[in-house]
Amino acid sequence: MKIDVYSQTGTKLKTKVELNDQIFGIKPSEDLLAQYVRVYRANRRRGTAKVKTRGEVRGGGRKPWRQKGTGRARHGSIRSPLWVGGGTVHGPQPKDWSLKMPKKMKRKALFSALSQKLKQEGILVLNKIELKGIRTKDLVGILSKLPVKDKILIALDKIDKNVILSARNIAGVKAIQAKDLNAYEVLDTKTLILPKASLKILEETFLQS
Repeated sequence: MKIDVYSQTGTKLKTKVELNDQIFGIKPSEDLLAQYVRVYRANRRRGTAKVKTRGEVRGGGRKPWRQKGTGRARHGSIRSPLWVGGGTVHGPQPKDWSLKMPKKMKRKALFSALSQKLKQEGILVLNKIELKGIRTKDLVGILSKLPVKDKILIALDKIDKNVILSARNIAGVKAIQAKDLNAYEVLDTKTLILPKASLKILEETFLQS
């Protein structure tokens, strides 16, 4: 499967690039993608929400009034859940929400997401992407010349601080390393920009490991 290659000036080059069918040419599995998204989002939950029970709220050790003879209801502590400032019943407690997924399933989910994105014409291959410095304006200029949609993910073949830091200042644009690509981020973007060198990184990372 071949796809057009663009320069960062927006010019479509004469030569096309061959995409690996094992990565970009499989039949997407909707069930697997849905499962991956559920696992990914669950693993991002911190699970640190917590409220205090009546045994953890400060004070309330003394009985507020005697048991009988006052005409009022019986109470043993001002930190009962019935009282303002008392403990909370059945409130959230720290919990581990993490889920596990086999490595092979994660890899297949990524390939499904990439194949689906290619069918949706959401993948753009560049011969290279370079910036002379950390200049958001220059990166905006490059993206404005390319046939891309909003919400852009740039998957670099190596750490390029100029591109990564410049992209951080643009709403809807993110730059990561291709070796860190996952199905969720592919699904969560409209256009995936891949420099040609990143195609080799994908093969080395996910096919040979």
